[in-house]
Formats: sequence, structure tokens, C-alpha cells
Amino acid sequence: MYENSILEAARSTPVYGEYDLCVLGGSCTGVFAAVRAARLGLSVALIERMGSFGGVATLSMVNIWHSPLDECFEKQIFAGLSTELIERLQRRDAVTVRENDPNAAWVFNSSEMQIELDELVDEHKITPLLHTVCVAPHIEDGELTAILVENKSGRSAIKARFFIDATGDGDLCQRLGIDTYLSCHRQPSTTCALFDGISQWDKSEWQELILKHGHEYNLPEGFSWGCTVPGSDLFMFAGTRVYDDCSTAEGFTQAEIEGRRQIRAIQDLLRKYAPEHPITLQALPARIGIRETRHIRSHYHLTGEDLLNGRKFPDAIAYGSYRVDIHHDDKPGLIFRYLDGREIYMRPGHPPQHGRWRPEQTTDPTYYQIPYRSLVPRGPYGNVLAAGRFIDADEQAHGAIRVMVNMNQTGEAAGVAAFIALKENRKACDIDVDQLRSTLSDGGSIML
Repeated sequence: MYENSILEAARSTPVYGEYDLCVLGGSCTGVFAAVRAARLGLSVALIERMGSFGGVATLSMVNIWHSPLDECFEKQIFAGLSTELIERLQRRDAVTVRENDPNAAWVFNSSEMQIELDELVDEHKITPLLHTVCVAPHIEDGELTAILVENKSGRSAIKARFFIDATGDGDLCQRLGIDTYLSCHRQPSTTCALFDGISQWDKSEWQELILKHGHEYNLPEGFSWGCTVPGSDLFMFAGTRVYDDCSTAEGFTQAEIEGRRQIRAIQDLLRKYAPEHPITLQALPARIGIRETRHIRSHYHLTGEDLLNGRKFPDAIAYGSYRVDIHHDDKPGLIFRYLDGREIYMRPGHPPQHGRWRPEQTTDPTYYQIPYRSLVPRGPYGNVLAAGRFIDADEQAHGAIRVMVNMNQTGEAAGVAAFIALKENRKACDIDVDQLRSTLSDGGSIML
């Protein structure tokens, strides 16, 4: 990529602090990893390159979380910090509950969540560093002992005994040389926005206009949806489709610009073809909503066959019921696959195409599991774990597990696993998974 290089002078880097655990990435996944570890007595540093915590839920404005119940809405399959945070937001009237809805269980105010996460971090005496980026790992005698970071204060080092990569893109793992890969069919990203004036419309009206006139504004044929922010008339609109590769600097840059271009194009389209419904763009996200970039190679590659057949794992640490939801990179629309064997291809402007990915059977699974091994990177570093959407999973499995309530659980599991590894002086791949599951349960998680 680079035709030439420069040689940096050697320098002495000051150590900012020394901790038991350093978590990179301040999404809810990363915050929850930090909180669970702190509750078990670890000293924790939490590094985030943006200006607030919450990731996609706050910075990208995706203000829905999916059901804590199984696919039949009969059995609770997860709890822990996801439900705890929702309860905190409910005390501020910042959540709308949707009963037995496969599309969303909770719609929340993303701005309220930002502040609530600040308070959660502060309550647990976690050391936060916002606007801080990891620039390199520091290896001594083959062991990861620190990360070098840059922020307004310059360059410094964060020393820790254990590290969790919750960056979403596996930035630490990639810089460590841990094997990563890109999916052959990477799911496109979406830039969301807040509009005033759309919440009064019937959604079929604006969906039809975008479908009919989108080509005039060079809009890819995607899938438009959204929801009203609790306690307001603002509408969170998600209707863009951006194909650039956000795992590279150039691709990420172009994706941000293209996403904003599409938002303006949609605004101009609706103003032109529905002038009787005035709308106003109120806010843009701090970061595009990324569905998929790179994945790590871990000790277990989770497959769609595992997931759709409800395979049970002895080291299960997370559970979900959100359907397989694949936003295609090579054709319009998306496909849903359900645990009961149903399959639906959704393309705007066309009738849904119903089918089956599996013949009917006497009984069907109603939830799926994520094993701890999918969080453990292959490689020489025993004090590194992954948490979040870049864990090892194929296209189908990723289409379901990538949603936030599932990834939040991987963060909690990683935080607890870090505690056990340090307490027992073991590598991440060698901890007792029964102890991991029981400690998660003792801390409020549901283990099935």
C-alpha cells in the first residue's frame, strides 16, 4: 500500500498507568466487560477512540435492542448488564417496551444511554480514556505487557496483565499479528439519522417514495426502517446502504462520506416528492453503523449450521433468538432465516418470498448459543480475549449473533474470564469453563 517509509527515532514512552485489565473499545460490549471485571475486584482501564461510550447504540444512533426471550417468547434466555442498563434507562422514561416483537424489544434514547454508561463506568471506579487510540501493542519476551496509546496528552503506555479487544474490528488482534479474515460476502454498513417530521407519516409512504425515486438520487436499493425516539417526535431513520470496506482507512473514510451523502439524498427526495410533509434533519451519527469488517481465527468457528440447529455447547456463555438477518452485498434486500425453518427474502417493492431452509420437523430449537472458545484468539498470547462482532463466525451465524444484546453478553463473559485467568494464573484458553459459567451466573447472567 505504501511506496516508501520513514524511520522513527527511538524514544522513551511514559507509562500512564498499570492495571489488571485493559479493555480496548467502549461500546456496550466493552463497558460491560470492564464492569463485570471491576465487580470481581480487578483494576480496569477502558480505552475508547470516540468521545462517548456505547458504540453502535449511541454513536451510531441504532436505538433498538432485541428480545431477552426465546423465539417463541416463552423463556428468558439472557439477563445481566443488558437488562440492568435498560432498567436504569426506564427510571428516566427513556425506553419504550415492545412486547413479543421479533424486530425490537426495547427502543431507547441513545443520548440518555451515553450518560448512563458514563455513570456506570464511574460507579465502578474504572479508569476511562476517551478520544484515545491504541497505536501499537508492546511485547516483552514474547508476552503482551502494554499498549501504546495516543491522545491529547501525547503518547503513553497502558500496562496491564490482561487485555480484551472490544474494538469491533479486532484492531488489537490484527496489530498483534493474530490471524484475521474478511467474509466473502461482507454485510454493508448503514448511516442512521434523526429526522423531525417523519414520525407522523405512515412508513409505507416514505418507503414507497424512496423505492420509486431512489435511482434519481443514486441511492442503492436497500431496506428502510426506523423508530421514534422515546419521549420525542424525533425519528431514527435507517435507510442507507454503504458497501465500502470499513476495515481500511480509505474505505472507512469513503463510507462515512457516502453515508452522509445518502442521508441528504433521501432528505431531498422526500422534500421533492412529498412537500406536504416537511421534514428536518436534526442529527447525524458520530460514526457509521458497521455490520461487519474483519473476524479473528479463534479456537472455535461458529457456523450457521450450529446456530440454526440450536447446537448446545458445554462452554456456552451467550444466548440469542434474533433471526439470521443477512443484508446482501451482491443483490438488493435481505434474507431472514428462523430457528423454526422458515426463510423470507425481503426486497422493497416486491412481495416477500417465503420458503424454508429446512423441512418441517417435530420440534425446533427456540434459541442459539455462543461458545466461549469463539472469543479466544488462536496465537501465542494467553492474556488476550475478543468480544463483539468480530468473533469467529461464518456468514449465517454472524447474521444473527452480531446484534447488540448478543455481543453485550460476550463482553460480560470476557470480563469474567479475564478475572478467572488472572486469579488462577492460566491462559485464556485454559480456564475452567464451568467456573466461568458459574461466576457469570452468580453475577446475574442466565446460563442455560
